[in-house]
Amino acid sequence: MSEITLQSRVKFHTGGAMPRLGFGSGGLKEQTGIDAVEHALKVGYLMVDTAQQYQNEQEVGTGIAKSGVPRESIYICTKWQPPPEGSHIRLTPEEVRDEARESVLRLDQSGSGKEYLDLMLIHHPRPDAEGRETFWAGLALAQKEGWVKDIGVSNFNVKHLEALPAPLPAVNQIELHPWCQQREIVDYCRKKGIALQAFCPLVRIRKDKFEDPVVVKIAKKHDRGVAHVLLRWSLQKGFVPIPKASSPARIESNKALYDFELDDEDMKELDGLDQGAAGRISGIDPATLPE
Repeated sequence: MSEITLQSRVKFHTGGAMPRLGFGSGGLKEQTGIDAVEHALKVGYLMVDTAQQYQNEQEVGTGIAKSGVPRESIYICTKWQPPPEGSHIRLTPEEVRDEARESVLRLDQSGSGKEYLDLMLIHHPRPDAEGRETFWAGLALAQKEGWVKDIGVSNFNVKHLEALPAPLPAVNQIELHPWCQQREIVDYCRKKGIALQAFCPLVRIRKDKFEDPVVVKIAKKHDRGVAHVLLRWSLQKGFVPIPKASSPARIESNKALYDFELDDEDMKELDGLDQGAAGRISGIDPATLPE
C-alpha cells in the first residue's frame, strides 16, 4: 500500500481533494469547542468537521481564527440540516442555498473575507426523495456560485444515492468502524468514485468495543492503543476518519497513526468483527431511512 501521512489526501472525482484525517467537533460547544479546534489545528490537523445540527459552527470558526493557521491551509466541512422527520416544510433550492450561506458566515469568525466552505453535506436523507432532490439542487447552486468547493451527503444508502440527480456527490459520510462496515454502501461508493468519511470511528469509546479481545491483541502486538488500531484500520481501508476529542492529550494521540502499519492478518481479523446493523452505535441505519 502507498504510504499514508498526516498530509495525505483523498482525491475526488471532481478534481478536488480532502485530507485523509479530520477532527470531529460534534458535541464540542462553547469554550471547550473553541479550545479543542484551536489545539487540533495547532498540532497539525488539516480538516475540521462540523454541522448545523451540532450548533457549534461559530465556536469552530472562532477556534480556527484563534489557531493562527491560514484559512487556505484548513479544510472545513459542515453539514446542512434538513427539516425534521415528519415535517411538511418544503424548501426551495434558493432557500437551501441561503441557509448554507449562513454556515459560511458563522464559520468565518476571523473577518478574513475568505468566506467559503471546502465541503458541505446534506446531513440526512429525510424526508423523502422529492425533498432530497430539492435540497441537493440547493447545494449544487451554492457550488455553482463558487463559495462551496465540493458537495456531498451523509447517511445515504445505495437507493438514496442512485435516485439523486446530478452532480454525483463527492463524499458520503457514514458510520464506519470494524463492527459496522456497511459493505454494500462502501462498495457502491467505491465503484462510483464517492469518497467515504467515517463518523464514530472510535465507537464513542464504548467499553465493550475497546475491550474486544481481537482489538486488544492487535493493539498489544503493535504496542499501540486501541484507538490507534481503530483509526489505522479506517485509514488502511481508504476511509477518512473524523475522530472527536476534547482534551489536548487525546487530540494529539489520535493523530499518532503514521509510524506503524496493520498487516494483512490484522486487517483480516478486524474485518471479521463486522456485526452489520447490530454493530451500529449511532442509531442511524441508512437501510431503514426514508425512501
